[in-house]
Amino acid sequence: MNSVDSTPTRTRNEQLILEAAERVFACHGYRGASVQAIAEAAGLPKSNVLYYVGSKRRLYVTLLERMMGRWNAMLDDIRVEDDPAEVLEAFIRSKMALSRSHPQGSRLFAAEILGGAPFLQEYLHGELRDWVQARARVFEQWAERGLMDPVDPVWLIFLIWSSTQHYADFEAQVLGITGKESLSDADYERATDFLCRVILKGCGVKSAADAVAPV
Repeated sequence: MNSVDSTPTRTRNEQLILEAAERVFACHGYRGASVQAIAEAAGLPKSNVLYYVGSKRRLYVTLLERMMGRWNAMLDDIRVEDDPAEVLEAFIRSKMALSRSHPQGSRLFAAEILGGAPFLQEYLHGELRDWVQARARVFEQWAERGLMDPVDPVWLIFLIWSSTQHYADFEAQVLGITGKESLSDADYERATDFLCRVILKGCGVKSAADAVAPV
């Protein structure tokens, strides 16, 4: 975004635009969305939106990259010295929390990928591929040290991404099958505990939910 000033008004307006754009893009896709619709959703003039974001394309890509940044922040600084059980469980729990707090961002990303990722090809083949490979090397070293089973680290990352994002991207399916109008805190906690147990058990490590206190 343009950095003409850093006033509270600018910060507030940028946030309004990002939130409105996330909703509009998630609902209508890139082609179906318009700057005018985003401006109306944000309660701002169209000229203000263009002033802050530059273009529809730039705003769209910003939202996609922001969502990926949120998702992967938990693994950005992992080291071989870390405990794989703690790292993997924290990653799963943070991803599930984001599915609940930012479902529109998840759906926006899913729609982009289902459409062939026309705006993310450079990111997927460059920055994100490098990010995944760097995390995979740490997972492989954990396995070499006997801290977890030698599972394929790239498939493991795919599994965590897909299983946690399911609760945002396929919310209508989840609610229809469970007969609920929305998932409660307890529902998300049970689903999160379930994913932690199943995924970590498949990696040969124990989740906190499975830990048994000493007698």
